[in-house]
Amino acid sequence: MSDSFESLGIDPGIMRSIEEMGFTEPTPVQLAAIPLIAQGRDVIAQAQTGTGKTAAFAIPILQKIRHGMKPSALVLVPTRELAIQVSEETKKLGGHLDVKTIPVYGGQAISVQFEALKKGVDIVSGTPGRVIDHIKRRTLDLSGIRFLVLDEADRMLDMGFIEDIEYIIRQIPKDRNTYLFSATIPEGVRRLGADHMKNPEMVIISEEELVLPSTKQIYFKVGRKNKIWALCRVLDKEKPKAIVFCSTKRMVDILEQRLKSYGYPAEALHGDLSQAQRERVLTDFRKGKVKVLIATDVAARGLDIEDVTLVINYDIPESPEWYVHRIGRTGRAGKEGKAITFVSSDEEHLLEGIKGFGGAGIEQADVPTTGEKDVVRKVWDFDEYVDIFGMVKFRIDMGKMDKVGMNDIVELIRNRGDVSEIAIGHVELGEKSSEFEVHKDVAYKVMKSLDQSDFRGRRIRVDPMPRRSAG
Repeated sequence: MSDSFESLGIDPGIMRSIEEMGFTEPTPVQLAAIPLIAQGRDVIAQAQTGTGKTAAFAIPILQKIRHGMKPSALVLVPTRELAIQVSEETKKLGGHLDVKTIPVYGGQAISVQFEALKKGVDIVSGTPGRVIDHIKRRTLDLSGIRFLVLDEADRMLDMGFIEDIEYIIRQIPKDRNTYLFSATIPEGVRRLGADHMKNPEMVIISEEELVLPSTKQIYFKVGRKNKIWALCRVLDKEKPKAIVFCSTKRMVDILEQRLKSYGYPAEALHGDLSQAQRERVLTDFRKGKVKVLIATDVAARGLDIEDVTLVINYDIPESPEWYVHRIGRTGRAGKEGKAITFVSSDEEHLLEGIKGFGGAGIEQADVPTTGEKDVVRKVWDFDEYVDIFGMVKFRIDMGKMDKVGMNDIVELIRNRGDVSEIAIGHVELGEKSSEFEVHKDVAYKVMKSLDQSDFRGRRIRVDPMPRRSAG
């Protein structure tokens, strides 16, 4: 069978929507899951964010939906962002079928959801807590549910939703199909499937298929003090719609303030924002009012934004799996995306982990030039040059041929650099050039005082030497 949407026997109305959304060919999880769901099988699919899993269950459900006042399908998700994303993507896929969808989640006025449910809805996507709230208020009738989806099941279990999920399942007819999608399949997820599914088919997407081939992956070797310089150069060169990932909320806030001070339309997204603030930021980003979204990993799963042209890992993630989640935000719907990772010397071990994970094709590149004056100046970051003892090695272009000895170089450093001899390390005299070490705390002062200075009637040059990579 050919790997195309046409080969999957999809409804012509849905095919029109797929073409309008820019999807060119199905992803592996779509190829595997859509036929099984269409055949009436229960399915457990191991698939990460960014692999097209929403369409994998939404397309076959849309083809089987019964229109009426009661919903026919319920999608349970861990976060409000994912509830909104699933609802919006399902609505687009069913745009030519007159399908009504609604997200239900905490943080939005429940009266708004009351009105929408009262008018009749076909597909509900929601967080467990808000779904239970509607059940108990008798504003959500689940007696007509024929399709139940547990999306990001491992995350829902990690967040302590298992009892809520069990309660909701008890309100749904047993004569239904159940689909479980999860990035990992731990024991709790397996038990959930065994208790509530009928002979489910397993769909496993291999690690090699997790990183989308339409995403170009590169990294820059850049020290922590120069990451903001590199970021501004990238933004000036690429002029992207970008998500910039940081490891901490504090770093997100710092970066947002700095970028705004330089005139970049940037906003922060992390767990300390209220729901109203989060929705405003995401709306502004989707509409293009904000071009740079700076986020923690809260945005890496369960958040879908179209036309993200670039993902930047300002801080490299601790695990290769999170790297995959992050770069899955771009290169979607068959469009080419780009992911750039900044790697400082103390993060190189994390880069090696990514390189060894699923054959990730990440290549080194240079920070781009823009042909314009830098918004932020590059600074000397001697943390990138130090050894384990905090010493920085320099090369100086004079040696035995210039009739100088080790003591001459030591005295030059002491007198011109105005540093104590205790801050000077090993000196190695060569024929035309020599090497010396100084502590990083005085490295800039020594370099500035010696480089291009006059010595015995000629200018001398002093350059820091990159430290050797471990291994």
